[in-house]
Amino acid sequence: MPFFSVIIPLYNKSDFIIQTMEDVLQQSFDNFEIIIVNDGSTDDSLEKAQQFTDDRIRIFCQQNQGVSAARNKGMSVALGNYFCFLDADDEWMPDYLESLYQTIVNFPNAGMYCSRYKTKIGNDHFSECRLPDLPEDYQGYVEDFFKSSYVNRVALTSAVAIDKKVFLDIGGFDVNISSGQDLDYWIRIVVKYPVAICKGITMIYNYLPDNRSLSKTKIGQKTLPDLDKFDIEEKKNPSLKKFLDIYRIEYALHFHISGNNERKNYYLKKVDAHNRSKKVDLLLAAPPSILRFFLFVKRYLKRYGIDFSVYH
Repeated sequence: MPFFSVIIPLYNKSDFIIQTMEDVLQQSFDNFEIIIVNDGSTDDSLEKAQQFTDDRIRIFCQQNQGVSAARNKGMSVALGNYFCFLDADDEWMPDYLESLYQTIVNFPNAGMYCSRYKTKIGNDHFSECRLPDLPEDYQGYVEDFFKSSYVNRVALTSAVAIDKKVFLDIGGFDVNISSGQDLDYWIRIVVKYPVAICKGITMIYNYLPDNRSLSKTKIGQKTLPDLDKFDIEEKKNPSLKKFLDIYRIEYALHFHISGNNERKNYYLKKVDAHNRSKKVDLLLAAPPSILRFFLFVKRYLKRYGIDFSVYH
């Protein structure tokens, strides 16, 4: 039985899938299986994946149902004790699984394990991952997951492993959410299970503005996470409340840009005043056309290694 099940959802990633597969097959820790779920790709992604003959690879095909359904399919057929996810445009360093394994051995009571990462924001430009209260050389249980995620997330989809028992307990990703499925899933896990973090960067998150930025999509056509379902938990946990308010502000700003004042006000009315900065109020008072220009400039600068956030 494999220790890790590496789940790769595949949809039109012809330019990335070969490197993604090689990243896994070159791991120093080799007790794993690879589960590829081809989610109705229309390019030659599947054919490229089928070029690999390693007997640890299993490939499943389904009609296009979205990334959450693909990940859930992978978890439902996985044989490993721990499930890892790897999006086909992110990168693992050779010691990624080894680092996770050592953390699991040393801190066995967590439901989710998080690897440290850096974000590629342009050619040869990387953004540092800042995690409050978690020094770079710290390995162990995360005391306050939500507080540590105020600036950068502790958990990214391609940088986590979850215990199989978590999936059996709370199920998989919500297939009804089209943007923010991972945010919803991590919260559901963290309110029930401890989290542990590895030391040392072993993963590269490729930030691709064309397909990863909420500002590049029509937010009115997205189904966002229902943050209100955590109402009981956030009343008891100020860190969770602030964490959720950061996302409420983000959604409100994007609805402001799109001209949907009803949805903007829906999110803003739920934000505590002390979690809403003057900078945010200035942005909300600005015309949407100005904010669209700011977003264009922000994306342009990010390609050259200049990154900033309005939420902190």
